[in-house]
Formats: sequence, structure tokens, C-alpha cells
Amino acid sequence: MKNLPEVELTIEDFEKDGVFAISLVKNPAIQENFIALSEHKIELKVTDEEKREVVGYALIPDKRIYRKMQDKEFNIYFTGDTVKLAAELFMKRLNLNNVTSEHEKPVSGVSVIESWMTEDVKNDKINMYGIEPIKDGWAVKMKLYNDDEWNKVKAGDYSGFSIEAMFSGLEKLFKASDENDIIKQLEEVIQNNK
Repeated sequence: MKNLPEVELTIEDFEKDGVFAISLVKNPAIQENFIALSEHKIELKVTDEEKREVVGYALIPDKRIYRKMQDKEFNIYFTGDTVKLAAELFMKRLNLNNVTSEHEKPVSGVSVIESWMTEDVKNDKINMYGIEPIKDGWAVKMKLYNDDEWNKVKAGDYSGFSIEAMFSGLEKLFKASDENDIIKQLEEVIQNNK
């Protein structure tokens, strides 16, 4: 495995940066699957109706996530503070109904109904759902009122969440890379002129 550059993504511009939607996806980049809460999974109380809820992590800190842009390969990651701020801004901006399918199309009838940070892994609510707690992870519970989308969850078409967001940090990678290219070109010119 190659040693790739690492880019810390941050929130610098409080008007532009942050999470604006959460997507239901088959393969979440954070490699954390959600669980579907239904009459077969819920253990808190007996009910005769499906809850149509899914719970999982939307974003976790310090997880290296592979990316490739413009022929550049690198890993991105978020600190716990950035994850917390992203979750806070998502709620503050009332983005609870901004849900997409596989980052391709908006989905109606699906809403984030709970959002919290895992602060204490031993006592966090996420333990009730049988999900491994991740310190400073952003957990969400989503309710699917939409029959088609709920059927996709039950069929296994979706297994987790993925965020749609704008963050600062990538510009540093591309700026540094451009500067290195210029330096290499200048070195070649100097070598050729000797």
C-alpha cells in the first residue's frame, strides 16, 4: 500500500463549509454501516409496527478516507472538533430533510430525526443499537416515511450514510502540488541550460 498524502478537512468559512445533506448509500466511505430498526431488531419495547428507522454514523474522526481527484491520490480525515462542528452546523441550518440516494438524487419522505455526538463510548446511546461506539463520532437516526426508500433499506440496497459537504483543506494539497510542479519544471530548465 502506498504512502499517500493526508489532508485534514476543516470548516473555515462558516457560511459555505459544512454538511448540507446525508446520502443513503450501499458503500459508505467511512466503512461504517447503519442498522435498520424494525419489529425484528428493536429490543427496547415490543411493537407491532415497523419503526422505519435507521441508525448509524454519518461522520467519524481520524478515519483515513481514500480519494482521487485530478489524478492525485490522497487520504482525507476530520478531527473530532471538525466532526462536532459539522454536526452542529447541519442542525443549525435545518438540513434534516436534505437526504439523497447514492449522492445522485434528492429523496423525499426521509428525515434525520435524531443527531448526537458519541462523547462517552461506554454509556452512549449507540450501544443500545448494537453499533460499536466511536469516540467523537456523529451518530444519526433517520426515519423513512417513503415506502420505496424503506423497501430499499430492507432489500440491502443501502447499508450506511455518506455526507454531502463542503470543507476547506483540499486547496492546500493542490496548491502544494502545483508549486512542486513549477519547481520541477524550473529545475529541468536549469539542468538543460548547463
